[in-house]
Amino acid sequence: MADENSAASAGQQEVELSSASELETEELGQRLGEALLPDGILLLEGDLGSGKTVLVRGVARAAGADPAEVQSPTFTLIHHYQGERSSVTHIDLYRLEPEEVVQIGLDELLAGPGIKAIEWPERMPDQVDGAVTLRLYRRGPGRRAIVVTGLEPRQLVDATTSRFEESL
Repeated sequence: MADENSAASAGQQEVELSSASELETEELGQRLGEALLPDGILLLEGDLGSGKTVLVRGVARAAGADPAEVQSPTFTLIHHYQGERSSVTHIDLYRLEPEEVVQIGLDELLAGPGIKAIEWPERMPDQVDGAVTLRLYRRGPGRRAIVVTGLEPRQLVDATTSRFEESL
């Protein structure tokens, strides 16, 4: 898992976006998913209710899966959504300790095909090289700040050309 300091020291560009609604958060997820297709890893950090699962709905849409099927995987830990363009594996580590994360075979899941979206990645015992990190913050009713780290410059352009405000 990459943290703020390792991202900055690795020279990765960090971009802060804002979302004024659940729909905009889902749209950002779709754009990020499209930028990552057919394979990639998203690390989703943020408090409960910050919009992580909403963002994954957009990623599922990008993969060609039904976004209405996406639910928080807190009680089942792992949900898999097969789409026409790719698959999405949605993993929630909220209830696990780092030693338990190793036991669920996360390394094998990360090495597999498709986009992997991991909520609560701070519970992972190791960093994930090449992952895109999104930190979601609530900024009032329906509003979110979303800090994106780890995308290549071209992916950043693809993911941010929308109605989202860039606030470097």
